[in-house]
Amino acid sequence: MRLAIILSVLALSGCGADGEPVRPSYTATLSGGSSGVHLGGAVGLSKGPVSIGYGF
Repeated sequence: MRLAIILSVLALSGCGADGEPVRPSYTATLSGGSSGVHLGGAVGLSKGPVSIGYGF
């Protein structure tokens, strides 16, 4: 639920309601080791001096 709320806020803030649209950034990581495979990532927005991001 928390992830859905954060993603909705990022989507709304990037839609351009108060100016031109802001393209979100995202990264995905996949790592493996003796303990198994781990998938992670992050999504964020940046406009001027303000940045918002969420990693998982």
